[in-house]
Amino acid sequence: MFATDFFEIKLVKEIEPALKKQLVISTVLMTVGIAIVSWIALPSTFTIFNFGEQKVVKNWQLFLCVSVGLWAGLIIGFVTEYYTSNAYSPVQDVADSCRTGAATNVIFGLALGYKSVIIPIFAIAISIFVSFSFAA
Repeated sequence: MFATDFFEIKLVKEIEPALKKQLVISTVLMTVGIAIVSWIALPSTFTIFNFGEQKVVKNWQLFLCVSVGLWAGLIIGFVTEYYTSNAYSPVQDVADSCRTGAATNVIFGLALGYKSVIIPIFAIAISIFVSFSFAA
């Protein structure tokens, strides 16, 4: 509905902002939806197994685990857009490095690729840590 009805796209340059809005809207709506489902459909406390040990988990802890994953995905989406869109400087810098030769382009591209995964790795690591801490 948001992709077809609310954000009508008439020009190519309107695609990226519309996708960004849709990503934020879907993350917010899913967070609200998961909150409702976790409070209505899940019992207030229940037991799960954590490497053979029983752990008592509350419904808000599972909501937190899913929410952290959703928001980590949003962060990863924004970082991916920054490092892969031609509207931002990293892609423009890679294009500029082509002027001095292929070797410079390869080295610069590899360095940028290594740099681009730092924030997503931390987002994934934090979401795994939070999820494992709260709900095993």
